[in-house]
Amino acid sequence: MWIQKEIQLQLQARSRGFHIITDEVLAQLPELQNINIGMMNVFIKHTSASLTINENADPTVREDFEAYFNRVAPENEPYYKHTLEGSDDLPAHFKSSMLGCSLNIPISNGRLNMGTWQGIYLGEHRNSGNSGSRTVVITVSGE
Repeated sequence: MWIQKEIQLQLQARSRGFHIITDEVLAQLPELQNINIGMMNVFIKHTSASLTINENADPTVREDFEAYFNRVAPENEPYYKHTLEGSDDLPAHFKSSMLGCSLNIPISNGRLNMGTWQGIYLGEHRNSGNSGSRTVVITVSGE
């Protein structure tokens, strides 16, 4: 069985930073409960946002992620050439490339087979985001 959906993650406007979107993704996939074994791919269709999996319990992890990546890819570096879209744009591209735009997650017995403390993060790397909306393509295969 193959399922593919394109969803807009816009239930709430998101500020710059890291946001747990696991529940939003799962809410779009009632079919998941019928899959005993499979894989789910999540792909974000943007160059200034990212996806990753990490700690879903302590919100300070997401705050530390934001602080860390802002140091790794700072704004307003004098050698940047891609600056027409704002001082946060090129660093957003760097962060997206470092973290990635897709995830593969195993499915077992109708559920995502992730660790107890793992959640899907959306990394929003622009100050204004995309007006609160990001497009994600979810592809599920399994039986």
